[in-house]
Amino acid sequence: MPSSLPAPAALAAAPEPGVAPVPGRFARFRRYLRRHPAVAIGGSLLVLMALIGLFAPLLWTVDPTAIATSRRTRVPSELYWFGTDMLGRDIYSRVVYGARVSLVVGFSVAILSSVIGLAIGLFAGFVRWADGIVMRIIDGMMSIPPILLAIALMALTRGSIQNVIIAITIAEIPRVARLVRGVVLSLREQPYVEAAIANGARTPRIILRHILPNTFAPMSVQATYICASAMIIEAILSFIGAGIPPATPSWGNIMAEGRALWQVKPHIILFPAIFLSITVLAVNLLGDGLRDSLDPRLAKAL
Repeated sequence: MPSSLPAPAALAAAPEPGVAPVPGRFARFRRYLRRHPAVAIGGSLLVLMALIGLFAPLLWTVDPTAIATSRRTRVPSELYWFGTDMLGRDIYSRVVYGARVSLVVGFSVAILSSVIGLAIGLFAGFVRWADGIVMRIIDGMMSIPPILLAIALMALTRGSIQNVIIAITIAEIPRVARLVRGVVLSLREQPYVEAAIANGARTPRIILRHILPNTFAPMSVQATYICASAMIIEAILSFIGAGIPPATPSWGNIMAEGRALWQVKPHIILFPAIFLSITVLAVNLLGDGLRDSLDPRLAKAL
């Protein structure tokens, strides 16, 4: 008599009635992007700029530092897509290679200032006796605009990408430290933190297990704004001659070299300004999208 029982493999493969299948990671990621289009648009533009900078030698570019005085200030054409500057250098190649400088400075400053500011904010927010001392120093640094502080620090050193990153990082650390310190002060009074203290948990364990994970959401949003701010400050420093050396292609340097002819040759400034604006817009869109997606009140509304 043949058995009417289903095979074990069929039982394992058949979904239970009334239970919706769990979506895969890719499906959840697509749903997340649909719910937060700012993250999708900003992230896509930022990835595009990163790919442009990474594969600059393959994008029909020439040597961005090659000088040809016989081809000075050419207008955009089929041969020179973005024209040439006052020294005959191809502006398209310099703009494409300049993406590397802006992205390296922006991401480096965002990472370094976030890590250092996180450590300072955790220390000031959890160690009560150090809070007053540390925050008075932070308040003093925040009383100086970041661009002025970066200019003052660059005046003490020579122009290079490393020194620009260090100068802007020092100027941005107070913003991160104050943000983290405020988060720590609010979390320190939560019942689960007080319960951990009552149970005899050590301070490092409390910070690592209860405090630090809750700082990642505001820190990630703040890091995107610092990245955009660092790109703008780097361009300003290079524009006024206090940042990247003029020989290095950067968007600020290109605009600085074209300011003398901007009324008759506006294309020298136009193209690097467009690329800088798109990159900063992409980072800001990404930050706004992350803020909306990480805010529990907005998440419930969606």
